[in-house]
Amino acid sequence: MNPENDNELNDELLDEYDFAKMDNGVRGKYAQQYHEGVKLIMLEADVAKVFPDAKSVNEALRALAKIILQHQKTA
Repeated sequence: MNPENDNELNDELLDEYDFAKMDNGVRGKYAQQYHEGVKLIMLEADVAKVFPDAKSVNEALRALAKIILQHQKTA
């Protein structure tokens, strides 16, 4: 946040956009579609140090999955 605006709300919406007056808006309309296929998993602290973000976790799991699948095919 900009130090000059610390005490101000930096709102870019204009006053005429009053969402409280909208009649046909549906809150959470696409929430279920968004969450399908998404799983949140808590990493333990020691694992989180090695994999600090979702990208690194996904890359590691994909590599492990590839190894597992290769071993299943040969077995």
